[in-house]
Amino acid sequence: MEAYLFERLKDKKVRCNLCSHRCVIKDGRRGICNVRENEAGILKTLVYGKLVARHIDPIEKKPLFHFLPGSLSYSIATVGCNFRCRFCQNADIAQMPSDRKGAVLGTNCTPSEVVEAAQRGGCRSIAYTYTEPTVFFEFAFETAKLAHDKGIRNVFVTNGYMTAEALEMIDPYLDAANVDLKAFTDKYYKELCGAGLKHVQATLKLMAFIVQDLGPETPWHISRFHPTYKLIDRPSTPVQTLTMARKIGLKAGLKYVYTGNVPGNAAENTFCYSCGETVIERWGFQVENLQLKNGKCTKCGAGIDGVWE
Repeated sequence: MEAYLFERLKDKKVRCNLCSHRCVIKDGRRGICNVRENEAGILKTLVYGKLVARHIDPIEKKPLFHFLPGSLSYSIATVGCNFRCRFCQNADIAQMPSDRKGAVLGTNCTPSEVVEAAQRGGCRSIAYTYTEPTVFFEFAFETAKLAHDKGIRNVFVTNGYMTAEALEMIDPYLDAANVDLKAFTDKYYKELCGAGLKHVQATLKLMAFIVQDLGPETPWHISRFHPTYKLIDRPSTPVQTLTMARKIGLKAGLKYVYTGNVPGNAAENTFCYSCGETVIERWGFQVENLQLKNGKCTKCGAGIDGVWE
């Protein structure tokens, strides 16, 4: 299928404008993501409808704690990624084309089949996740449009490296996003992810998920690192470090700060910023107790920010 968001250049080259790498690709070659290929001056997506993962997940697994808590999300992915994270948690599928000589595997599926499966599964949203949704943007976009018409929400779990053009295109159909800010130095991004920090920051600002722009209601999920893929010589993040980061976030004025990948962790609960009451109690990815009424704390009446309907 012909890709979205590319421009033709001289000598049958193309420039892909889907992600911030903005790859210039020669005829017969692929971009950094390894799933978009130049065929005689036309950029083609190699993963349209080729799903490598389809699961029903709790929305808390994304993690999204302020978006329809306790609901199910139909989660899909194709192979490929525009990052080369040395600690990739899903390297078997995200890095498949890079690690396996360009291999692109997956089961054929249409957008309508995804939406129908989500409806059958009682899912209130579709999550484009596991790998980077930007690299299967065409399929995500067409699926999101259909889902939107059926009243099903759409969620991106993303590294935030999409261009402004891509974000503006998906914006009418995108209801929530979790942007994985992996670090706050360009050196880290370049050496460990093969990308640049400034482009992720630009996406965050466009989404208005930065605390300076939106305010202290921005949820911050701090996820624990576990050694995997090509970075197995480092220890897991100490729990004390997560606790320290959470305290820093709360002290800075953030209302909702969570620590993840630590089972049985009380810091996965949502507390009322006004009275301290536990308004959402969680165990793992499950909601155990919900003390919200019309989006307000049942004890003091303070409005808790999020999508609660």
